[in-house]
Amino acid sequence: MTDPRLTPANGHVAAAHLEGSVEAERYVLGEAASIAQVVVDLCTRPEGPRTRQLLMGASVTVYDRRDGWAFVQAKRDGYVGYVRQSALTDPQVTTHRVATPSTHAFATESFKSKDLLHLPFGAEVVVTDERHKMFETPHGFIPKKHLRPLDQLFKDPATVAQQFFGVPYLWGGNSTLGVDCSGLVQASFMACGYACPGDSDLQRDGFGVHLEEDADLQRGDLIFWKGHVGIMVDADTLLHANAHHMATVYEGLEQATLRIKAQGDGDILARKRVA
Repeated sequence: MTDPRLTPANGHVAAAHLEGSVEAERYVLGEAASIAQVVVDLCTRPEGPRTRQLLMGASVTVYDRRDGWAFVQAKRDGYVGYVRQSALTDPQVTTHRVATPSTHAFATESFKSKDLLHLPFGAEVVVTDERHKMFETPHGFIPKKHLRPLDQLFKDPATVAQQFFGVPYLWGGNSTLGVDCSGLVQASFMACGYACPGDSDLQRDGFGVHLEEDADLQRGDLIFWKGHVGIMVDADTLLHANAHHMATVYEGLEQATLRIKAQGDGDILARKRVA
């Protein structure tokens, strides 16, 4: 059975490689495009609810365009959905990504100049020139210390996750402007080069290896409940984006386990470690 979150087919069109396995009026190869806005909702249908988000510079394949909306599949994790056509631009060959919780693009090479754009962690840009303290991009000048080349990955997912401390909770959110539990885990592991799914059920079932209930936990381990996930920063402390605090917070694992069970969401379902 295909997962609609990951299957580029909507009844009207489907990816050419799905011909014979799903029904559609047309089968198309799709066309490459990039996200041109800071943060864009990926929706289940036009004007529908957000499933995940795409950040500036993200690569997508466009399979259909109609009534101001585009049906796309994200290159980074394979998620499909609808974005407004105005959010798309021609494919960009990005060179760097934001490696701090957020940054600004400035009008000139001076931090006192007008700020043109606020970019969150993980947004990708094209560097066109290098100055003394700033990189020049089509969006403006960005502090060099705030960007990393795409091939310069982080080493520790928990360190990345800690950059999200205090970020407000947002269902389906993927950025330091707003994030949910699985978005936090995905951003943290993808920044370190892991192919991490975007939803907690997919992370629980297909990401990492299961730990026994009595296994000693360590930094970077993942803890799963029904519909929820968090990342351990040490043997006893969980970091997770959650609707109880409406933020990304540190919480003792024992305390979180008792609270989550008391609110009706059951016991821990899985403990996993990513090699």
